[in-house]
Parts: sequence; C-alpha cells; structure tokens
Amino acid sequence: MPADTQAAAGPAPAPAAPDQTSATLAQEERRSGLRTIRKVAPYLWPADKPWVKQRVVAALLFLVAAKAVAIGTPFLYKYAVDALTGEGTSPAFLLGLGAVGLTVAYGVARAANTGFQQLRDAVFARVAQSALRQLALETFRHIHALSLRYHITRKTGGLSRIIERGVKGVDFLLRFLLFSVGPLILELLLTAIVLGAYFDLGYLVVLVATIGIYVWFTFAVTEWRVKIRREMNRQDTDANQKAVDSLLNFETVKYFGAETREADRYDRAMAGYETAAVKTAVSLAFLNAGQAIIITTGLVIVMVMAAMGVQDGTLTTGDFVMVNAFMIQITIPLNFLGTVYREIRQALVDMGEMFDLLEQPQEVADRPGAPALKVTGGEVVFDAVRFAYDPARAILKGLDFTLKPGETVALVGPSGSGKSTIGRLLFRFYDVTGGAIRIDGQDLREVTQESLHRAIGVVPQDTVLFNDSIRYNIGYGRADATEAEIVAAAKAARIHDFILSLPEGYDTQVGERGLKLSGGEKQRVGIARTLLKDPPILLLDEATSALDTETERDIQSELRMMGQGRSVITIAHRLSTVVEADQILVLQAGEIVERGTHDELLARGGRYASMWARQMAGEDEDV
Repeated sequence: MPADTQAAAGPAPAPAAPDQTSATLAQEERRSGLRTIRKVAPYLWPADKPWVKQRVVAALLFLVAAKAVAIGTPFLYKYAVDALTGEGTSPAFLLGLGAVGLTVAYGVARAANTGFQQLRDAVFARVAQSALRQLALETFRHIHALSLRYHITRKTGGLSRIIERGVKGVDFLLRFLLFSVGPLILELLLTAIVLGAYFDLGYLVVLVATIGIYVWFTFAVTEWRVKIRREMNRQDTDANQKAVDSLLNFETVKYFGAETREADRYDRAMAGYETAAVKTAVSLAFLNAGQAIIITTGLVIVMVMAAMGVQDGTLTTGDFVMVNAFMIQITIPLNFLGTVYREIRQALVDMGEMFDLLEQPQEVADRPGAPALKVTGGEVVFDAVRFAYDPARAILKGLDFTLKPGETVALVGPSGSGKSTIGRLLFRFYDVTGGAIRIDGQDLREVTQESLHRAIGVVPQDTVLFNDSIRYNIGYGRADATEAEIVAAAKAARIHDFILSLPEGYDTQVGERGLKLSGGEKQRVGIARTLLKDPPILLLDEATSALDTETERDIQSELRMMGQGRSVITIAHRLSTVVEADQILVLQAGEIVERGTHDELLARGGRYASMWARQMAGEDEDV
C-alpha cells in the first residue's frame, strides 16, 4: 500500500490534547486505503448470498488455471524448439507429438490461457455488478436519511460526483486489484519458482533484482507524477469553470462588451493547464523510458546467461527461448504497473470519500421500536418548543400554541422570526432542542418519520417538479394512485382544463424543476399532488407569496377548499391571505407577541394592526 495511505498505522501523537488526538487519528483511519478495502470486502463475501461466494471461488479457480497454463506455455515452446533442433528430450506424455504437435499444443495452451481469463471475467461480472448496485443503493438511501441541515450545506453536483467516482472506484478496484495486481503477483512468484528450480539461482536473483528495481522506480516516479497530474486537473477544472461561467453570463458579457476580456481570462487559465499538461507528458515519457531500460537490462542479462549456458552445453536452444518467453510474458503486465498503481490510489481516494459520506451521522433517526403515528383528529400542540440551528443563536424561545382538529392557524411576522422553522420542526426535518411537538398526544420524536410524513401534506412557496410528465408529478402524491384519481386531483386543483389544452395532455414534460410551466401552473400541480396524498394535516409554507395578485387570488380559493376538514398551518407573507384563519399568531424573534383572530388583532391596535395598515397602504412590509 502507498506510504501516504498508511498514516493511520503510525505511532500516535503525544497525548497532550486527547480529544484532538483521537479526532485526528479517526480522520486518518477514515482516509486510509486499508479501511476502504475492509469496507469493500464484505460485498465480495456476503453471508446472505451463497451464490456470490460460489462465483468468487470459481473466478479464483479460473484465475489459477489461467496462470498455471501461462507458466506451462513456455515449456511447450521449449520442447517444440528442442524437437526441431534435435536437442534435449520431451516428457514421456509429450513424446508422440513431435515438433508439429508440440507447436499446436503451444497454440492451444495460449488459447486456453485467454479462455480461462475470459471465463474468470464472465463469472465474476455478476459479483462485481451486484456489489456496485448494493453499494450505490446503500449510499443513495443513506443520503436521503441525512437531515435537512446536511442537505442545505452540501453541493448537489459535488455529492453526485462523490457517488459516481466512488462506485467507479469500487469497480476499478475489484477488477484491477483482483485480476491485474493479484494475477501479476501470482505469475511473478510462479515464474521465480520455475527459474529458480529449473535453472540455477542466478536467474532467480536477476529476476528478483529486475522486478524490485522496476517496482521501486515505477512507484517513485508515479508518486511524483500524481502531484503533477493533480495540478493539471486543477488547472483544467479552473479553465472549465471560467468557460462555463462566461457562457452562462452571455448577456452580461455582451452588455459590457467584455468578449475580449473573457477570452483573455480563459486563455490565462488554459496557459496554466498547458504548462501542467506538458509536464505530465514529459514525466510519462521519462517513466516509460526508465521502465523500458530496467526491464530490457534484466532481459538482456538473463538472455546472456542462457546463451552462455547453451554455448557450454548445459542448456539447450529450447531452454534459451523458454527463458526469453518467460521474461517477455512478465514484461507485458509489468508495463501497466504504473498506470494500475496510480488508478488504484485514485480509486481508494474516491472510495474513501464515498465511505466518509456513508459514515456521515444521521442527525434525525427513529428510535428503536418506534410505533407509527396514529392521527385520530389532527390536533397539533407546540409545547414550550425551543430550537436553535446554532447553540449560540436561539430561533424559537418557548413557543406555545395548539391547532385544534379542522382549524387553521396562521403564522405571520418579519423575516427571521421563526415561521419556516416551525414548519420544518413539524415535518421533523430537525428535532426540537427543548419542549415537545405532539400530534394527537404523540410526541413526534417517539413515532416513525415515515408515518409522520404520510400524515402531513406540504405546499411550499416554490413548488419544485421532477423533470417528467405532468401525470408523474401529480401522481407523486401517492404511488398507487389510479389515472381517475390523478384526474380528479387535477380537477380539484383547477388545472385539468389547462392540461387538456396542451398538445400532449397529461404526458406533457414539465422540464427541469418544472421550468416549462408558469408559477401559477406549478403551484396548481403542487396542490393537486398534495390533494392526491389526502393528508389530515396541511402545511402551507408561503404558498402564494411569489405569485402575482390575480394568480394568488385564484390559488388562495383553491387552498381554502383544500383545507376544509383538515388541520391547517399556513405561513403567510401577505396578511390578506389569512384573514379567515381561526387563529393568527404574530411572531417576533422566535416568540409569539400576539395571537387572536383577524378582527381581534385589528381591534387590539398592536403589531398586527400596524402590519395590516402598512400593507393596505401599499407598503408591502416583509412579514
């Protein structure tokens, strides 16, 4: 294993700061290649899949058979040459073949070697793909199980690249570590044994010395080249980022006549890439030349020793060609050693990143044996709820309110008062840090998240759709929904007629994040989707704040119909949308400063009345 992946095996630092020391060692262990290999190993030998074990054993048997044939092939070459020159004798079981028969046997052996290798790959293919599928699925599920806190801080593109590189890294490691490095080591050992046993120890010494110097040189130069390649990749990423950024801002570039400036900026980035790419090419030439010199020197020395043996009569011409065949046979896989070593190192790094992701703690998790939530009426109680994203800054400070079954509670207040946080806590994207949230008397932390999510329907401020058909997006509300139920939901959301007016109807593709639809159309699809889900509790998170007044008025009536018979929490931007709420809570800095109906709060002449007056005067205060 490379030296830089063995850090965890070294001595521990002085225990001056135990917490820091243990954290450092844990990080080094996570990054180690051995840790990664240990993580992958169970997928190749799973206790619950005996067919995998059978295929692994069969693949290894084919591997050993291929190498046994590969070691025996040069002997057939030797016997054929000896038969032609009249030197030496063949083993008893080959005597009847003659020179032609031995030549044919040599060809058959070479074909058998290739055949066993292909059988090995064919048998192992299902094992490798099964491991990749299982690992990818495990990673995908784990990502969905992570908290909202993690997902709002990560970059989607970077996350997908970690998974992609990690899965590809597993594929590469399985194929090359098992079927390139492993066979190479096996073949080198068998060749060394044959040369040491059949000839004298001098051949073995030269072979071992040649391979030792070759491996040392390859690893040393590859370590140097990895740094150069990393710099080339960094320069390539930088140039690509500048090009994409410039093209995405095409209009801005035109507005300021900056075409030449952008071209110069891109050229400077490409100049850095050019320098690094030249260094990469030169270093590769140096590596290839050095490898050729080392292996050729070893080959020549061994051949000179064999030639001297032929001259003094201790070896036959067949022995000479057999030594040559052995050396040529091990030269081919050795030529790929540098590439394989570099790629294995990169695969271990990529897989390490993916396993780091798998070890990311699940912040919000079901308690062992947690029961499903049972909604009997839909009463929601916030009991002295406290919460902080950062312990140094409290968001909710002892929030108390009750949403009775079938009623509507509206949350209003300035930005940063905690309105959206209440919705996230109700859906249990986070756990409260104090107090409790209960639905029909059941603490949300004591029930399964899956049952909780089934009981709550959310219509967000910006409805995000999948890049699929309108039918798929509405049907997402319930996986087993029939076509008739999807159409009924669309009619209830008053979007059915619009869908039928489209050339492809319900099969119309909505585009990335639903960008082919207007804001109002997307909201109606979102409402239809939630109606199809038919939850007893409804959360409207500023569902109309981004829409124009006319569209908002239309959708608001649909939302009122949608809330009939359900317990509704609505987070409002425009106060005109919540005048019919059974209870309005005015939040300020994480606390309820006023509560009551619309008329009661206006009569009180407090904070709500002030906000209402400002909005009615056209001063659209952010509440």
